[in-house]
Amino acid sequence: MRQQGSFWRNFDWILFFTVGALIIFGLLMISSATYGAIDDELRTRVADQVTYAFIGMGVMFALASFDYKLLGGMHVWLYLIMVILLLLVRFLGVEGDAGAQRWINFGIRIQPSEIGKILIIVTLGQYLASRYQRIGELRVIGGSLLHLSLPAGLVFIQPNLGTTIVFGVIWFSLVWAAGLKIKHILIFLVILMIAAPIVYSQMQPYQRSRIDTFLNPESNPETYFNIRQAAISIGSGGVLGKGYAAPSGQNRLRFLRVRHTDFIFSVISEEFGMVGSLSVMVLIAVVVMRIIRAASLSADALGTFICYGVAAIIFFQTFVSLGMNLGILPVTGLTLPFVSSGGTSLLSLLAGIGLVEGVVVRRKR
Repeated sequence: MRQQGSFWRNFDWILFFTVGALIIFGLLMISSATYGAIDDELRTRVADQVTYAFIGMGVMFALASFDYKLLGGMHVWLYLIMVILLLLVRFLGVEGDAGAQRWINFGIRIQPSEIGKILIIVTLGQYLASRYQRIGELRVIGGSLLHLSLPAGLVFIQPNLGTTIVFGVIWFSLVWAAGLKIKHILIFLVILMIAAPIVYSQMQPYQRSRIDTFLNPESNPETYFNIRQAAISIGSGGVLGKGYAAPSGQNRLRFLRVRHTDFIFSVISEEFGMVGSLSVMVLIAVVVMRIIRAASLSADALGTFICYGVAAIIFFQTFVSLGMNLGILPVTGLTLPFVSSGGTSLLSLLAGIGLVEGVVVRRKR
């Protein structure tokens, strides 16, 4: 009875309610972005997001109540599950936009790469937690890269460059938290510069087009069209915006494409202006800060790595989503955390929050 009371007393309610506010606001924005849609897939976006939100909340509380140290002890099995799911995508996956094969249909479509982002935090976190005192050894860094390379490679060939980069950000965040030395960072940057042309040559044409359009907008006016529409949407919102589901504007007039996922921040800016967009950014910042706080309270290294990994995903995806809406970063397809439409993305983020809450309730005395 005392343990149950301690669970609810230590539970981070500020983090929980902030995430809940973002999800509810996201549902409102998805509803506005898909208002009047005749496509069946778009018409069900809100209902699907609600379904995944409820499932995700259940997963969150389940993971919060489950001792994350036990998950660390299961890291080999979790790694195998992640690789098997990604292999299933390769052979049994469902194709989506631009021929990308990223989903598996189990009655409901799931995106294993999103689940993989959470699993890699646990498995790589456990690897580093047992070796962080030897983080200065190249074989430990090399082992962590090998640990990452298989799932990241399977995600890259789907193709899914955005999520592959997220895997890399998770790796860097965890090894940095483990005490990565400056000389190893420099080595990593050199390897990255050498590998960049090779990675570029293996990208799909539409991925290269996004980068080329970012560097030279005039090279592909059709691809650049949506980036211009996003800029118009953000600029037209002004300070207070045109109002929720305003009848005029790039959103309701359907000039802005993929407005319910990649460019939902532009819809927010158009309808709620600078005040609304800054409010969303503040809420996400609160989430990241509460997760970093959880890392400082962690009773062990694994808990710290889990928190830093989840914080890295939320921060990086927010940074990239805002950047591509503002036209200062190439379009990658990464969602705005908790706000953009994307069932498996929301589910994986809530699972990450559940892991963080599990660390908080088992904090050090």
